[in-house]
Amino acid sequence: MIPAMPATATTSRQASVVALRFGRLAAMGTVAALILIAGVWASWKTAPYVMLTKGRERGTIEVTRCGDDTCTGPFTSLAQGSSDHDRVVIEKTVAVKKGQTYTVVVKPGSDEVVRSGPAGILYSWVPFGGALLLASVVVAGGLGRTRTGWVMAGSGVALLTAAFVTI
Repeated sequence: MIPAMPATATTSRQASVVALRFGRLAAMGTVAALILIAGVWASWKTAPYVMLTKGRERGTIEVTRCGDDTCTGPFTSLAQGSSDHDRVVIEKTVAVKKGQTYTVVVKPGSDEVVRSGPAGILYSWVPFGGALLLASVVVAGGLGRTRTGWVMAGSGVALLTAAFVTI
C-alpha cells in the first residue's frame, strides 16, 4: 500500500470478508440445527412409548397376518390384571415377520403397538442417526468443523449399526 493512500479500502474489504464468513457460519449452523431437530422430531413419534414405559400396557404380539404396510396379531399382556387384545397392529418393517412373537408397548388409546426393549429403543432413534450423518456433512463442509463432523458421522453410523444388529 502506498503511504499517501488512505487505509479505508483494506478495512472495508476485511469487514466484508468478516460479514460473509459470519453469514456462512450462521446459515450452515441453522441448516445443521434444523436437520438435527427434524431427526429428533421424527424419532420422537415412537421413542416416548418405548423409552418411558411406566404406566403403559406392555406385552407380546404374535404376528399372524401381514399386509402391505402393517402386520396384525393377538396381544398378550405381561401385567397381571391387564386385558389381552384380540387384534393389534404393528408397523411392517424388515424385522417383523409372520409367525414371530415380539415384545411390544401399546400406544395409549389405540390398537397400535411398537417394539420395546433394546431393539425398539434403537429402532425408534434411526431417523436421528440418519440426521446425524446428514448434519455431519454440513458441519464438516459448511462450518469447517472437521473433527466435530467426524464425531457426528461416527455417532450416526454407530446408532444405525446398533439398530441393524439388534433388530
